Amino acid sequence: MHELSLIADLMRKLEDLARQHGARRITRVQVRLGALSHISPEHFREHFEEAARGTVAEGAALDIRVSTDLNDPHAQDILLESVEIEEAIP
Repeated sequence: MHELSLIADLMRKLEDLARQHGARRITRVQVRLGALSHISPEHFREHFEEAARGTVAEGAALDIRVSTDLNDPHAQDILLESVEIEEAIP
């Protein structure tokens, strides 16, 4: 269940970023899975797609990098590295 709370936190961050930038939708998300995050890229993708349904991140391209550094202070985390947005037309 640890990964579900990490993905929920990621979705909150994406929604906040979209709101702050007046984004119509998020088109690309790049994340890094920590070595101790206990989630595979495939499993993360499934959870992300499910969590993104009905949000500004639905349909976003997903770039997933995996860290193997067990000593990284973020080894247990899913880190949001970059986001591309489609801004709303004024």
